[in-house]
Amino acid sequence: MDAAERRFLVWLFVAGLVAFVVLTLLIFVVGEAEGAQAPSLRPLFDALWAEEGSSSLKPADGDGGTSIGPYQIGYAYWLDARMPDGTWQDCRDKVYAERVMKRYWQRYRATTDEQRARMHNGGPRGPKRKSTLAYWRKVKARLEKDSACG
Repeated sequence: MDAAERRFLVWLFVAGLVAFVVLTLLIFVVGEAEGAQAPSLRPLFDALWAEEGSSSLKPADGDGGTSIGPYQIGYAYWLDARMPDGTWQDCRDKVYAERVMKRYWQRYRATTDEQRARMHNGGPRGPKRKSTLAYWRKVKARLEKDSACG
């Protein structure tokens, strides 16, 4: 193989790598934009916040210190969301924690409030677990109460 062939193969490899990165970023940006067009998640966030953190911005850590912040997010949940920035400790910040939750729900294609709440409580398979039904009932009651008031 002569030098011209090697240069061509290197160029081909680099071009393929660049195309892969561009497509990955495009998919990420489109996914974020689609999420922005979805119905407001604010009522659900507020109901989950009340249930998980008693509507406190600095609640005590839960589950023996393994769940943190206003939404009581665990380390595995944060890792599973595949955040491009921040650390698990940033889940103590309400705004960051909401971004984590959105990415987690997008990753596992949760499309309803029930799926999102049960997934938040029981992981990716939460919507199929009977153990998350009681949690969903509490969140649903808060949603219904808040919609009746507002």
